[in-house]
This record gives sequence, structure tokens and C-alpha cells, in this order.
Amino acid sequence: MNSHEIDYKIIGDDIQLVEIELDPYETVIAEAGAMLYMEEGIEFETKLGDGSTPNQGFMGKLLSAGSRALSGESIFMTHFTNNGMTKRKVAFSAPYPGKIIPIDLGVSQGRIIVQKDGFLCAAKGTKISMHFNRKLGAGLVGGEGFILQKLEGDGKAFIHAGGTVIEKQLNNETLRIDTGCIVAYEPQIDFNVETSGSLKSMVFGGEGLFLATLSGTGKVWLQSMPIRKLIQRISPVGANAKKGSSFILGNFFED
Repeated sequence: MNSHEIDYKIIGDDIQLVEIELDPYETVIAEAGAMLYMEEGIEFETKLGDGSTPNQGFMGKLLSAGSRALSGESIFMTHFTNNGMTKRKVAFSAPYPGKIIPIDLGVSQGRIIVQKDGFLCAAKGTKISMHFNRKLGAGLVGGEGFILQKLEGDGKAFIHAGGTVIEKQLNNETLRIDTGCIVAYEPQIDFNVETSGSLKSMVFGGEGLFLATLSGTGKVWLQSMPIRKLIQRISPVGANAKKGSSFILGNFFED
């Protein structure tokens, strides 16, 4: 199924929303609860499936919904359709501060791999499914886990990230990254993990025990402030624990 061709505008700087302009009878699909406002003439319906396979039976829709639950998303998706005779707008906001990234799936070989809670909305016709990380090490300690999301289609999709977004083009290169800072990458990129260094560096360096590695040729999208890191910074318990451990044990590894 070909995706609907939607027009859009991203509004805001640090806490963004995306405004989608729908022609008559065009549809955009979105995460449940993501809608901010919609104009008269737009109607919405909550469904189990993403609408990419219209003839899919109930069991197929149920399996699709179950796979979305495993990837950390709601089992339902909301379909917003312009049933009026003129162009109408509907807007969606991300669940936490950051940026919204527009991606043309037709340019990214028809699919991208996204962190499990990164999807916001997309043109109808976009297929949203699980993506299993086949590498045991990356699945166990890579921050993103075994299960990611895969977006497939030929239209526009929108994902959200925390903080500032960095888009990088790798050309047969390897990039080492904090495990929680990966937002999305093209499917030809290889994702793995490695230890962050010596024992001293891993325990007291503040970078965690492992780093993610993205290798190959293609685009990757990174976020400067993943939501888990933000929570750790503003949590009094987490902040005090970190300071206390550094103060008490820091001299143990003195050079």
C-alpha cells in the first residue's frame, strides 16, 4: 500500500509539535494520546492496526498489536482522516521535551530502525513492526534491548527525541555512542556494543559500563538528552547516590 502524501510544519524550538495538513480523505496515523489539536472536518478512530494492510484479518491485527506492546508502545493506534472538502490540519506533540525528526522513508531504502518509544506519527500506509536485535550482547546491555521498532513505507514518518538531535552520515565508519542516545538508524547500519574502557573508567567515568557502536554506511540520528538520563539528573536519590559513591570510593582507584 502506498503511503498518503502529507504536508507538514514543525513548530517550536525545544518543545516541538508537528502540524500535519491533510487533503480531503487523507489519513495520518499516530500514537494514542499524541494529538494536540485538530480542525473541524477531521475525524479520528482508534484501531488495532496501522492500516498498512487493509485486508488483514482480526488475528493479524491482534498479532501486530501484540508486537507493538512488546516494543514498548500502546496496542492501539489512532487514525485521523480529513472527511471535509478542503484542507484541514491536525497537530501532534511529543511526550517529553526535545525535537521532532521528519524522515522520508522513500529516501531511507523504505525503512528505518527506531528506538522502542520513538515513533510519533506517520502517513497512512506506513507499517510499524518489531525489529529484533539478533546480537545477544547488544540486546542484553545495549540500552535499546532486543526489541526495537521498524518503520516501513514510502511516505513521511515523524519520530521524537530528547534534547538536541544530531544527524550523522557514516561512510564505512564506526561511531561509538552512549547507549541511550541512539534515536534511529538506517537498516544497513550494524548496531553492537562494547565495553567503555578500563574497570576504573567503567565504574567512575560516568559514561556507563558499555558504549553502543554503529558501523557501516548510512544515516544515524542521535539525541543529546535521552529521557532516562534526564530523570537520573533531576532525581535527588540518583544525584546524591552518584556524588556519594564518587566521594567515598574515588580514592580507591587513585593513580
